[in-house]
Amino acid sequence: MLTTTRRLSFFSAFGALLGLAACGRGARTAASPDGAGWVGTWATSLQIVEPANLPPAPGLAGNTLRQVVHASLGGSRLRVRFSNVFGDAPLTIAAATLATSLGESRVDGSTQRTLTFGGNPSVVITAGRDTLADVAAFDLAPLSNVAITTRFGAFPTVVTGHPGSRTTSYIQPGDAIAAPALTGAVATAHWYVITGIDVLASAPSAAVVTLGNSITDGRGSGTDKQNRWPDELARRLQADPTTRHVAVLNAGIGGNCVLRSCLGPSALARLERDVLRPAAARWVLVLEGVNDIGQAKSPAEADSIARGLTEAYRQIVERTHAKGMRAYGATILPFGGSFYDAPYREGARATVNQWIRTSGTFDAVVDLDSAMRDPAQPTHLAPIADGGDHLHPNEAGYRLMAAAIDLALFRRNR
Repeated sequence: MLTTTRRLSFFSAFGALLGLAACGRGARTAASPDGAGWVGTWATSLQIVEPANLPPAPGLAGNTLRQVVHASLGGSRLRVRFSNVFGDAPLTIAAATLATSLGESRVDGSTQRTLTFGGNPSVVITAGRDTLADVAAFDLAPLSNVAITTRFGAFPTVVTGHPGSRTTSYIQPGDAIAAPALTGAVATAHWYVITGIDVLASAPSAAVVTLGNSITDGRGSGTDKQNRWPDELARRLQADPTTRHVAVLNAGIGGNCVLRSCLGPSALARLERDVLRPAAARWVLVLEGVNDIGQAKSPAEADSIARGLTEAYRQIVERTHAKGMRAYGATILPFGGSFYDAPYREGARATVNQWIRTSGTFDAVVDLDSAMRDPAQPTHLAPIADGGDHLHPNEAGYRLMAAAIDLALFRRNR
């Protein structure tokens, strides 16, 4: 369900794309004359990995890690970004490859490509920085799975990663960089160090960034199924000839807040890295705020958080507009019956949702509250969409969320 509230001049529709420097400083770069340009096809948001989610034994130092990610757009030339932004010491990548995933730890060896860094097979990423691998020739199909295999040297104690991968990674002792399958690997459902893949598009393309918390990160979706709501949105976009140029970049972090650091940096603190920086990011869809409201301990605090959220949304819109992007706001889903449920928290949710719908601040509103609530109990998720804790949707719920988004928001004529 969609309400358009404002039209933003789209500048030159795809005239300027966001490029990334090799050591983590972004810069706008013009599209080439034939319309090609870099666009993000997959991304994940980073945080300091908590102790419970650190790499299991044998660890990563001196060992091989194979990670599988799900692309949105396809292409024939790729570049992969690795990060040590939260690390406390240098991180050494001794070798890295790309290959088409065949499921679990298996890859198609005929597709395997060695990644280089400034022409070198290895790179040291200093603490607080990231790096972009050299452009690699690789045939990536839309909506396909690609395996990134990395052999590490020295590895920091403080680990940069994304715990909520909902995708299995594989750690093999020693050097298994070229192995077609990691038969002796230890499996773990987390991503480490990787943060994005860009493709060189053959036609003008752009990306929508979905900024959110565990609901966007996909809690309640199936491990290795790639069926979070941003994945389902990517499938819908690819199925429509008028939106096949649109990539989806998932910037969800489980437990994330807007106004302060909960799990991961706050939405405001990470906006530059996760939303404004990715290549060819043209839209942001914001679904954040439930964790801020859910942690309010009194009616007065809930009222204060509601006011803070509306001001934060204004900042997000202003900053994205300054980059030539459009900002779409999603209403906060019902959480009646969950561990967040309390009358004053529900009041704050209703206040924030009313502001999102009526303030005119966002360029459009995606009313996920209306799409996902139980008609018989509007403060609750619909039973068909409830993941069981009355806060997170299930797989059917994520399909409903994606179906509620009007694809006209992403068509070129807008």
